[in-house]
Amino acid sequence: MLGTGLYLITPDDPDPARLLARTTPLLPFASCLQLRNKVMDAAQLRDAGRSLRDACSDASVPFIVNDDAALAAELGADGVHLGEEDGGIALARALLGDAAIIGASCYDDIERARRLAAEGADYLAFGAFFPSPTKPQARRASLQLLRDSAGLGLPRVAIGGITPDNGGSLVTAGADLIAVISGVFDAPDPIAAAQAYLSLFRNTLSGTNKIA
Repeated sequence: MLGTGLYLITPDDPDPARLLARTTPLLPFASCLQLRNKVMDAAQLRDAGRSLRDACSDASVPFIVNDDAALAAELGADGVHLGEEDGGIALARALLGDAAIIGASCYDDIERARRLAAEGADYLAFGAFFPSPTKPQARRASLQLLRDSAGLGLPRVAIGGITPDNGGSLVTAGADLIAVISGVFDAPDPIAAAQAYLSLFRNTLSGTNKIA
């Protein structure tokens, strides 16, 4: 199961070896890693997935595949993240097994979140909360959505344009994880950026045990 902290998502790097080299040093700071890449072909994506799966295993970090439950099953991933066009939770569960982590995008929709929770999602992702360089046209979610979803009893992932400067409000509102691509991978010092995101949880939730 996922912890609390940084939900790291891979960038659109077309080179599997370079992606592995960029990602591996960041794994000690991540609560999980999602393989998301829109520029690799199928063979490259499988190569990247196998290498990242092994690196995540070595670092004891859950490895999640974006969009594709069949690829997640092929790679032996720990789970899959499903958007609204990526098939249902029941099918993913049949492919990946009861122990798999199955997350789902809820965007700005609390009713979708309630439905997916009832269908067996393991975590719910909301956003975009801020303008996102990865998805500039993404639907915008509100802080109230994080508060309203607390009663669903599942970890909540916040995504979309989140920086160390604006992310504290999301943690205060109830985000258990902050999902980041460019805020870490495009930073001048990616490790320092990852640490800055983790500091949001330490600072905002001081006195709790959400971060070891």
